[in-house]
Amino acid sequence: MTPARYCEDKTRGAGSSFFYAFLFLPEEQRRAMMALYAFCREVDDIADEVRDTEVAMRKLQFWEDEIARTFQGAPSHPVGRELAWARGRFNLSEELFREILDGMRMDVSGQPIQRRADLALYCHRVAGVVGLLSIEIFGHRARGAATFATTLGEALQYTNILRDLGEDAARGRIYIPREDRIRFGVADEDFMRGEMTDGMRALLEAYIARTGELYDAALAALPPEDRASLRPSLVMGAIYHAHYRRIREQPESLFSSPPTLAPLSKMWIAWRMWRREKRAARKGLPPSFF
Repeated sequence: MTPARYCEDKTRGAGSSFFYAFLFLPEEQRRAMMALYAFCREVDDIADEVRDTEVAMRKLQFWEDEIARTFQGAPSHPVGRELAWARGRFNLSEELFREILDGMRMDVSGQPIQRRADLALYCHRVAGVVGLLSIEIFGHRARGAATFATTLGEALQYTNILRDLGEDAARGRIYIPREDRIRFGVADEDFMRGEMTDGMRALLEAYIARTGELYDAALAALPPEDRASLRPSLVMGAIYHAHYRRIREQPESLFSSPPTLAPLSKMWIAWRMWRREKRAARKGLPPSFF
């Protein structure tokens, strides 16, 4: 199996919303994005699936070393080989890959999210940085593209956090900061039990509103001159925004039956968004996720 095929299978098999945004890219960009996402899947699977902390840390250290080998031109893993290929064509930063690994270490170590600043750091490392790497592959000219990428990444991660509340709590992870849990009178046990108390409703309402603000802020930060090249990011945002709208419409079901999108729905959203955004840009209409 070639490294390119390995990365494509890894991305396709994960059932990710991102996969459907990649389908519209030119071949080299699509291949580079598959490599980036395959790396994210490899390290995220360690954080999610390896229960032994010491083993998980050793596995993450392998990827730290593999990134070093990749940027030295001597990768050993199929994903590293594909990233080395992508690095030869796009301006990918070694330090940003290390930041993603730092985010995974926050998960593996069980580092608690005490303050909003902790959540912001976590979101930047596991999502905002991926956005920064992505726009290097998509192409951009304006410095403001970085703000768009990191803000959209934060919006996507907030959506993930809300959608996966029950699953994450079962793993002992609560990403909503303790300072806000205290402010709304929500105990950690409420997350573990999926208890929809009045405080929990108010807390989730506040975070759902904040997520919507992040999507709006991302659109406002999109540089007009980069609107065409960053269209794949808008497609990603549209798929996640569909998740977000379901969360907003049915917050009571977040613990019992969190919203999902079928692969066909994701493909339809991606295709529709790609076509609509091209027309909207041509007519001078503002960008939108829906």
